[in-house]
Amino acid sequence: MVATLRESIRIGCGAGFWGDSPEGPRQLVRQGGIDYLVLDYLAEITMSILARMKAKNPALGYATDFVSLVMKPLAREIAEKRIRVVTNAGGVNPEVCRDALLAAFKEVGVGLKVAIVTGDDLSGEAERLRTQGISEMFSGAPFPERTASINAYLGAFPIAAALAAGADVVVTGRCVDSAVVLGPLIHEFGWAPEDYDKLSAGSLAGHILECGAQATGGIVTDWREVAGDWADMGFPFADCRADGSFEIGKPEGTGGRVSPSTIAEQIVYEVGDPAAYMLPDVTCDWSQVKLETAGPNRVRVSGARGRAPSGSYKVSATYADGYRCATTMMIVGDDAAERAEAVAKAVLARCGRLIREAGFPDFAESSVETLGAEASYGAHSRARATREVVLKIGVRHPAKEALQIFAREIYPAATAMAQSLTGFAGGRPEPQPVIRLFSFLIDKAELQPRVSLGETSLPVPAHIPAAATDAPSPASANLDAPEAPTGETVSVPLVALAFGRSGDKGDIANIGVIARDAAFLPWLRRALTPEAVGQHFAHHVQGRVERFDWPGLHGFNLVMHRALGGGGIASLRHDPQGKAMAQVLMSLPVPVPAAWLASGGPLHGSKTMDDA
Repeated sequence: MVATLRESIRIGCGAGFWGDSPEGPRQLVRQGGIDYLVLDYLAEITMSILARMKAKNPALGYATDFVSLVMKPLAREIAEKRIRVVTNAGGVNPEVCRDALLAAFKEVGVGLKVAIVTGDDLSGEAERLRTQGISEMFSGAPFPERTASINAYLGAFPIAAALAAGADVVVTGRCVDSAVVLGPLIHEFGWAPEDYDKLSAGSLAGHILECGAQATGGIVTDWREVAGDWADMGFPFADCRADGSFEIGKPEGTGGRVSPSTIAEQIVYEVGDPAAYMLPDVTCDWSQVKLETAGPNRVRVSGARGRAPSGSYKVSATYADGYRCATTMMIVGDDAAERAEAVAKAVLARCGRLIREAGFPDFAESSVETLGAEASYGAHSRARATREVVLKIGVRHPAKEALQIFAREIYPAATAMAQSLTGFAGGRPEPQPVIRLFSFLIDKAELQPRVSLGETSLPVPAHIPAAATDAPSPASANLDAPEAPTGETVSVPLVALAFGRSGDKGDIANIGVIARDAAFLPWLRRALTPEAVGQHFAHHVQGRVERFDWPGLHGFNLVMHRALGGGGIASLRHDPQGKAMAQVLMSLPVPVPAAWLASGGPLHGSKTMDDA
């Protein structure tokens, strides 16, 4: 049921993760002219943290910042401006989040109505799922013996139902990130479950907004164009229309940049096949998306297409797998990297001997990174001669007691090993649980999403189309690589030809690469083969590399399996989520015609690899 059909609405996103600045929602409420405020707090890592919190204290398990730092201070203004709020801040305990909100609203004297969406939590079904023989959808591993959390990614229609029931604030548990934007669009414009193109466009709007300031110039390749505004970054909003079209902008007078390039970098973030991005409500085809400047800090987005979703929900479970411990220390002087590696080798040998003498098996895994010597670049490092590094040593073991020996025996290195070893960070490290992600699919008919508002509880069964999509997308059109060049070529770093963004899904990393000029595409295609990318990241990637065309954005999406050492807090790496991988790829040498660097050429003034 739709109360009123409007021509357009403005949705602003004030948080891209749990811990984001409360300046975002404050800015959008006071300067953004928004109809809806949405906040995305959840990630796989966050769910495991919230589950641990709830296990220790039943009054926790939700994003507490949402209540204390966002809604309580802004409740009166939100009520006066009739802004509606949608968030997944409920985490693994949406009921308690609702109760905390209502208590805060009572304290400040506003009567905002709060609905919750439940049905994603399957933690009580662990034994049933285990007996079904469910395996991990990427690795094929068996269902874990014990789980910390099990949550399905719900879609947007329960959110729309909560808004239709009269909620001012909708709090969900786990849903796909983009659903917090798609839900209001379904409600406001009366979109039906079969309106696949519109659902795909609304999901794309949500995908762009969901990471907050990432869409307004945050973490972009061409950082110098935005660096002066970092202290006052604007948060994004989308002006959305009933036909599915929308424009992205930010509040007037705020920092940052909204341009086709900043929006393109956000679109490619954490997507696999752009022609088959599978969500609960729609299978999205964003391969032909177009971006156009629509004014200062305004970008028009078009070209999203959709088709039927699958008959399954994706489910993410988390489980404990032993313990991890890590330490960092600084080493200064000539041959700093070599000395750091010698220290690491000695520390691991010493600690390994001591834990074996104590009756424990050896470390299950160890990781050594010399930060400052370009450890992220592996064999491509150009900084081995650096005179200052930070040595990071990480280890994993089934027994916490074994890692306590490691934690105790690090400090003796200060007097027994390399001169100038100093700056141990954070004191003696404390072993922490390793939490791993286990993803699988479940039939939508097995879940019963519900909306609760006051004394009312409404079932919102999933739409399961007769012709659900479980197969990959149709192959997108490929751009042929150029014939072997006959003229003179020179190699330039990839960053001269393209920009990009990297992200993660568990132990899978993706890098979206977008050409700065469509004329560069054939040369990028020749250089960015899965084999070449795999070799560039040979020090990290243990699985296959896939490349998907993204013709609408003049680029590619590179997907690297088993690339993050387990991913999230299961990884011992300094960059467990692959945030730096796009920048590592930007140094890849790409042969191009020498004439491109000549005066008047498209790369005039760029550096060759010899200059870099």
